[in-house]
Amino acid sequence: EVEVVESGGEVVPVGGSLRLTCIASGLPNDEYAMAWFRQAPGKEREGVSCLAWKDGQTYYTDPVKGRFTVSRGNGKNTLILQMNSLKPEDTAMYYCAAGYRLGRIGCTSNLDSPGPDFGYWGRGTQVTVST
Repeated sequence: EVEVVESGGEVVPVGGSLRLTCIASGLPNDEYAMAWFRQAPGKEREGVSCLAWKDGQTYYTDPVKGRFTVSRGNGKNTLILQMNSLKPEDTAMYYCAAGYRLGRIGCTSNLDSPGPDFGYWGRGTQVTVST
């Protein structure tokens, strides 16, 4: 059974930094992708960043390019999202997702949508950027 757990969300000031961590347990091998999505109140869930686990290719949506960095953590199946230069519009619930047999194509086809092909989701961690 696959389980996805996020952590690290908190209240930060505008311009601050935050590091989110996601651990996905139960994935059988490296044929998958892991991604971050977010959802602000009253808005649809949107893609943030994705990492194709087998080759490490990373992807970002335009609102976060140059400010956010996604990477593998030290632990097995650990995904890190380093967020810098945070803006009020980054305020949202951040969700980590894992998709089995999703590689580069899975990342590119899902980041511009709410992520329908990702089968495993965490419960989310709240990020609030205060003015």
